[in-house]
Amino acid sequence: MSINKLNPVLAPTYEKFPKGRIITLVVLRTTHSETIFRTEGSGEPMCSEFVPAGLEDKKTIVQRLVMTKRKQVAPERRRGREFLRAHELLYTSPKEGALCSLNTNAPCEMCVDCFLYGFAAGGGGAQKSRVWTEDAFSILTAGQAVGDRTINAIFENGTMRDENRKASTALNTSEYIKPGVHFIDVVTLKDVTADELRYVIGNILLTSRYGAVSSRVGRMENQILGVFGSIAELPSSLELVQATYDALPKPLEHPFDIDVLSAAIKQVIASWTNKRGVSMQLSQDELDSLIADVDRHWSETERDEFLKRLDKSYQPFRLPPAEKKGKSKSKKTPVETES
Repeated sequence: MSINKLNPVLAPTYEKFPKGRIITLVVLRTTHSETIFRTEGSGEPMCSEFVPAGLEDKKTIVQRLVMTKRKQVAPERRRGREFLRAHELLYTSPKEGALCSLNTNAPCEMCVDCFLYGFAAGGGGAQKSRVWTEDAFSILTAGQAVGDRTINAIFENGTMRDENRKASTALNTSEYIKPGVHFIDVVTLKDVTADELRYVIGNILLTSRYGAVSSRVGRMENQILGVFGSIAELPSSLELVQATYDALPKPLEHPFDIDVLSAAIKQVIASWTNKRGVSMQLSQDELDSLIADVDRHWSETERDEFLKRLDKSYQPFRLPPAEKKGKSKSKKTPVETES
């Protein structure tokens, strides 16, 4: 089984201290609907950065779309937490007395998500994430991949005017990322166990909605094109995008064949086995076997046993939350007087 080949860079069990075991996933993310990645509210431009076009052509500067790290991790964490909640594997936060939840400053500090993706509690507790991400960049430039959409809101009579003939003011033009735009991403996992690896890959493959207004738009498909074992981080997402750009036939126009893109990415990462600290790369057959192994563990018949086994692996490390350190300010009590 291909996951056994990764044993030298897999932790046998969860450990508190890092030991320099790194697994790198090369992920291709493709939009399948209009998608919105921005940091502000409606009407703001898409997230983008000006970067060199390629590693060979560093003088040509292009504007590439950016799928920020939080836009990747947050939906994938929520997807995993859906299953933890369904299988009753989320714990009660000692601070709030409610079930563990994201963005509440009151994590339970005991569930799979907290142990793997980390947390920072206001009371002083903290767990560093062992799933490292970075901004993913588009192959195409922002000008090629972004379009404009006029948004309006009609009344129930099917027109832009109400029953008093008053025109609707809900009219706006907003940018969106076109379907068929490709983002290339490098995800780094540090000191994870075999079941944690299955959990992270499952979250990536099972998540299908990203960005703003994800109940309407934001469909995306994720493919894992490479898995590496090493003792050091591999090239960044930006370096991978630039090297892939150099390897692709020019000119690049939207949309282009995903098979051509996949072949170019695989051609680039094939040379990564020569990078310092890299000990292995899964072959295509081994990668297919790994994905099949992940699918089997996430299947309806094995998912409950898999998640509970992963949850149980943290039991020796579950401790009551640390008490707040430092002296609290003393409060004056009112002086009692006789009536």
